[in-house]
Amino acid sequence: MRRRRAEKRESSPDPKYNSQLLGKFMNMVMERGKKSISEKIVYGALDIIKEQIKDKDPLEVFKQALENARPLLEVKSRRIGGATYQVPLEVKMDRGQFIAMRWIRDFARNQKGKPMRVKLAEELMNAYKREGMAMKKREDTHKMAEANKAFAHFKW
Repeated sequence: MRRRRAEKRESSPDPKYNSQLLGKFMNMVMERGKKSISEKIVYGALDIIKEQIKDKDPLEVFKQALENARPLLEVKSRRIGGATYQVPLEVKMDRGQFIAMRWIRDFARNQKGKPMRVKLAEELMNAYKREGMAMKKREDTHKMAEANKAFAHFKW
């Protein structure tokens, strides 16, 4: 028998823009508990975005980039009668945001030869323009879900 669900903890908003979403993203970028470095990286990336896209607020660009990269469907493996099926499921809002943040962070980290703030700014601007690796990953995830929609009746 399962125990009760853990209650959601609210993450603290970031100091500059007072945005909870940005605070959550900073915690995600952070390595080995070094929050000040993570703040420098994220704020540096937002400053670069401010220079590149002059008519938009960098926080709005960040939010729109996350919204564009957020998957609406994903596949989960289900074992039914000895066979494993990839069952497409709808993604809840907070999980979708988490996945989008993770994709943007990971694709920025995997680029080589530039400072992290530059790589992060590029990945965010690409997601804002609906291009780049995070958007490709989202499209691939949606295609996978579409290809396996015959197994949608296995979701419960």
